[in-house]
Parts: sequence; structure tokens; C-alpha cells
Amino acid sequence: MVVIQYLLVIFIMMNFENSWNELLKEEFDKPYYIKLMETLQSERSSNAVYPAVCDVFNALKYTDYSDVKVVILGQDPYHEPGQAHGLAFSVNKGVKIPPSLVNIFKEISDDIDCEMPHSGYLEGWAKQGVLLLNATLTVRAHEANSHQKIGWAQFTDSIVKLLNQREEPMVFLLWGANAWRKAQCVTNPKHLILKSPHPSPLSAYRGFFGCKHFSKTNEFLVSNNIKPIDWQQSEDYK
Repeated sequence: MVVIQYLLVIFIMMNFENSWNELLKEEFDKPYYIKLMETLQSERSSNAVYPAVCDVFNALKYTDYSDVKVVILGQDPYHEPGQAHGLAFSVNKGVKIPPSLVNIFKEISDDIDCEMPHSGYLEGWAKQGVLLLNATLTVRAHEANSHQKIGWAQFTDSIVKLLNQREEPMVFLLWGANAWRKAQCVTNPKHLILKSPHPSPLSAYRGFFGCKHFSKTNEFLVSNNIKPIDWQQSEDYK
């Protein structure tokens, strides 16, 4: 089990291919993280777990530490087959857009008056500096929040704390109760925190719709001489 765990760690580190490798290397040796990897290995041996091993850390692979302008924090990955691929709220091209993402697109359309995308693939956001991070990075099939307590919270806390240390202003969009807990990790007054209920059909009408997070984000970035996000670029990144 220990050998398998360290092979997974090596795999993860070799495939970030950016500065997250160095920033997180000490995290991989901590007891909680070793236990987390062992738990995941056990889970995958007896259950379907999403996303695939090679996709778990895509949020970090696609958006380097120094490039982050906006952090979108969700709860955990989609828990149905063929959906989760490591970017919070995103699905691969050709996959039906899940209800939460439909609601995100509705809010964007209402907020900044742009067309509704035909695809839920959000790599274009990631490449512009939007870190699409879930509070929990894996999930058991058909069981939302099933991996909430296995150690991911500590790992994603460490990511948010590292970003908090950045001097360049950034925006943290915290959607849902699990994401709200990350606010305690953001103490740097240069950054902007925006909170709302989760965009799922169960809670979107409680305050996600009308939150105007997308226009507020761009207003903050522009006020700090940072290029705003083209939220329309969700389908393809060129």
C-alpha cells in the first residue's frame, strides 16, 4: 500500500508541469495526505470513483499558481459517469451540460448579457487564470459529498492559503457551504471574496441567481489593472 501511495505521489508531481510542484511538495509527505492516498486507493479498488486518477489534479495542471486571477470554489466533482474531469463545474466536450453549470451560464447571461454556450467545457476559463477548484477533489459514484471527510479539505485549504500569500489581487468565488469555509483561509486584504449559495437547482434561487459575481469579478480585476476574464470563452480555448 505504501509503495502504491508513493508511486501515485510521483505520478502527480511529474504531471503538474508548473510551479505547483514545488509549492505543494511538502504537502505530499504529510501523514494526512499519505492516509488520503491510501483511502483513495482502497475506494478505487471497491467502488467507482470520479474523476479518473489522471484527471484529479487538472485544476492545478491547467492553471499555474502565478497565473491565477480568479478562484471558483465548488463542493465536489460531478458524481455521475462521464462528467467529472478535474475542473470544477466543467464537463468534456460532447457531454450534456449538468444543471449546476446550466445555472452558472444563466447567471452569466443575465449578468453580462452574453450568449449561452453550447458546451460545458471550461478549459478556456482555466487558461485565462480561473482556478476551477472543488473543496473535495474526488467522489464515489452516485454519492455526492461522499469524500468530504477523507482529507481533501486540508489539502485544498493549503492551496487557498498559498494563493492568499500572493501580492497580486485576485477574486475568490465561494459557492455553497463547503466553499464558504475556505473564507477563513483568505486573510490578505488585497483579495476580494464573493459568496453565494451553490448554483445547483436545489439552492440557486436562494441567492446564486442575481449575485452578479461575473461582472463584479471583472470590475475588481480592471480596477487593479488586471485583464478581465472573457466569460464567453467557455467552449474552446484558442
